[in-house]
Amino acid sequence: MPQAPSFRPRSRNPRTGPLILPGEGRPGDPPRWPLPGRVLKTEREAWARLWATPQAFAWERLGWTDTVARYCRVLVEASRPGGAPALHAQATALEDRLGLTPKAMRLLLWQIADDEVAEQREGRPAGAADRRARVLKAVAEEQ
Repeated sequence: MPQAPSFRPRSRNPRTGPLILPGEGRPGDPPRWPLPGRVLKTEREAWARLWATPQAFAWERLGWTDTVARYCRVLVEASRPGGAPALHAQATALEDRLGLTPKAMRLLLWQIADDEVAEQREGRPAGAADRRARVLKAVAEEQ
């Protein structure tokens, strides 16, 4: 006789902890442009800018170079005067898939690590506890 369904659903794909992305971004040169055809100067600039972001660390691990290149193409086309609304919608959807918005990063369980070396170099306190202390001090000074 078959078992009755459980009233406590279980996740078949348990999620692991967050992926911590380097705060300083992905080091090195961007990968080769993967799409066929001519690459526009604005696409090349967007490509280089995107591959310097912290999210690029995850894209490289996941092999998402084609998706990032498609986003560059769509972004450049949507940014032109008179760009079709459908291109804007595609750009927004790709931004979400690539973790380029705070909400998308939360859904992908991606977190950007504090760049403690840069903070120390600039003479700022590092870490969340120090940041919290600065905020509390600022609030106390206002009162």
